[in-house]
Amino acid sequence: MANTSDIKNGLCIKFKHDLFKIVEFQHVKPGKGPAFVRTKLRSLTTGKILDNTFSAGHKIDTVRVETRSYQFLYKDDQGFHFMNNETYEQVTLQPEFIDNPQFLTDGDNATIVFNAEDETPLTCELKPTIDTVVTYTEPGIKGDTATNTLKPATIATGAEIRVPLFINIDDKIRVDTRTGEYKERIK
Repeated sequence: MANTSDIKNGLCIKFKHDLFKIVEFQHVKPGKGPAFVRTKLRSLTTGKILDNTFSAGHKIDTVRVETRSYQFLYKDDQGFHFMNNETYEQVTLQPEFIDNPQFLTDGDNATIVFNAEDETPLTCELKPTIDTVVTYTEPGIKGDTATNTLKPATIATGAEIRVPLFINIDDKIRVDTRTGEYKERIK
């Protein structure tokens, strides 16, 4: 058992008969009244975000988790198939366990978080950015670059994102996998 002073980003806890990962927290010490901790919790089973406030000193039930590196192999009607980089054992995950599965390409490495007690996969996190190629986008109009206007584009993984007007087909770009936003063009 831990208490609110042990709260940090990424900590997994048991709360309201579910497993949650702390996404964001803030210790608050108001001028009047007791201290408390504001948290944003993401359910590891449903993916929903929950805002919760714990009073200072509140006991929390932590869950021991293990992170392992896996390589994405392929996707079929059963789900997304990954292989452990050390033991070569395979695991299949459903799309709801993966953060932004539309950015996965064959051979990509991902981090899968397992519940250490019963070895069940909880979530799969992709690397923060991917380098990819634009496969389709409408051509930009010359001289229309004075504003931060974005246009839709399809990348090599099949995902559709918004890119600046100067991006063309076959341009290499970097995409943030957490938000799905265009980061930069790669030379």
